[in-house]
Amino acid sequence: MTRIDFAFGAPDRLRMACQVVRKRFLAGQRLVVYCRDGSRLVAFDRMLWAFDDTSFVPHVLANDPLASETPVVLTAGDPQQAAQAAQPAGGDAAPLWLLNLDTECPPGFDTFERLLEIVSEDPDDKQAARQRWRVYQNAGHTPVSHDLSRQPSGD
Repeated sequence: MTRIDFAFGAPDRLRMACQVVRKRFLAGQRLVVYCRDGSRLVAFDRMLWAFDDTSFVPHVLANDPLASETPVVLTAGDPQQAAQAAQPAGGDAAPLWLLNLDTECPPGFDTFERLLEIVSEDPDDKQAARQRWRVYQNAGHTPVSHDLSRQPSGD
């Protein structure tokens, strides 16, 4: 069953998502980042290139020819198709994690080993997260909550 983690209290959802992606990349984890909102996905893409002057997180869009060679794949489409594009050619299908930056639950989320949700202090963001939490619970999952406001700043 997919493990679902919600990180609540992010001062800036996209910046925190960049930090999470960098941390997962450095740990050798492959990720699919999902968001149907193309402008938010583009903003995240740009931020991922520039959020830290001292580190680099390789990432591409799911339809990029280098998707199978890149540890972080961004998609506004079906996350499962992005996951297939992200699998190394001829290699074993490595478990992928899914980072959801959308306001709704990603389709096919339960085919991923782990789903990460980052929630800011914005009231609309928190309300959408509560809805997603209920959807996951109703699907038989037990989401885990993490309070970012109680953790020390930094990684």
